[in-house]
Amino acid sequence: MKLYFPENYKSHLDLRQTEKAIKLVKDFFQQDLSSELKLSRVTAPLFVLKGTGINDDLSGIERPVTFPVKELNDHVAEVVHSLAKWKRMTLADLDIDPGYGLYTDMNAIRPDEELTNIHSLYVDQWDWERVITSEERNLEFLKKIVRKIYTVLLRTEFFVFEHYPQITPILPEEITFIHAEELEARYPDLTPKERENAIAEAHGAVFIIGIGGELPSGQIHDGRAPDYDDWSTETVNGYKGMNGDILIWNPVLQSSFEISSMGIRVDKETLLHQLKITNTEDRQELLWHKRLLNDEFPLSIGGGIGQSRMCMYFLRKAHIGEIQSSIWPEDMYKQCREHNIHLV
Repeated sequence: MKLYFPENYKSHLDLRQTEKAIKLVKDFFQQDLSSELKLSRVTAPLFVLKGTGINDDLSGIERPVTFPVKELNDHVAEVVHSLAKWKRMTLADLDIDPGYGLYTDMNAIRPDEELTNIHSLYVDQWDWERVITSEERNLEFLKKIVRKIYTVLLRTEFFVFEHYPQITPILPEEITFIHAEELEARYPDLTPKERENAIAEAHGAVFIIGIGGELPSGQIHDGRAPDYDDWSTETVNGYKGMNGDILIWNPVLQSSFEISSMGIRVDKETLLHQLKITNTEDRQELLWHKRLLNDEFPLSIGGGIGQSRMCMYFLRKAHIGEIQSSIWPEDMYKQCREHNIHLV
């Protein structure tokens, strides 16, 4: 249990104001994101069948919550970690045209999550996915979409300011792009998390490109599953990867703050390549992977945007438990109360 307590912390909003503000922020952001990226809202599953390859494997070590389904002869179902792969399958099933996409409310349970100011057992995010053409499957198009999402963040920040003038806008007008290899070269003596802190504090908002692939040091910046984001395709200057994270500087927590993980998705060749790199070639026999290898899915770009985490940032909260209701260790409740942090 790792906690950070801001000195003399006091929330800008009381509990009732906070509940109202959460709805205002969520309603505004998802509507604006939908318009900016041309996304239609769809319903989504809370769980999927085990053994289909549809669930997100995250970094490959997290345990999903599972349960047997009586009416399916006790076939095991898994609570989703995210909808990274389900969304692409749904793009195909709904026959969505290039330039358009979908978004949904994703709710997940991650029992192996380390509980901190920004991590909970409960995860809620907007999962989105958009069909692209083969000509758009490149780094510049990825950056274009990142800028669009960042524009929505800027508009949301101003929207909050209009309703709560005590919460002043602080995001920079532009987001900075940097590859994970460049970041390692700039801060060779720092850990990946320390590098994120340094670059986010320096620029205010940054998109780190190429997360998941091996860096010159032999390490990876952070783990990524091999079967949704493309983190291995060579782009420019010998760098690899067409995915990344949007990070902003959080003045309350005095640290970098990940808002979104996203990327251009694997095509058939990249999937096979990344499965080989990660020694997970057995996944080719799973339902989802077979459909991709049979050219049943469109090319796409997609990602997830944390709902509670985004509200936490825009409302200047010190703990995600001030936004969402979850389960916390008793010691955490006690310490937070002592530091004027009220967990809902």
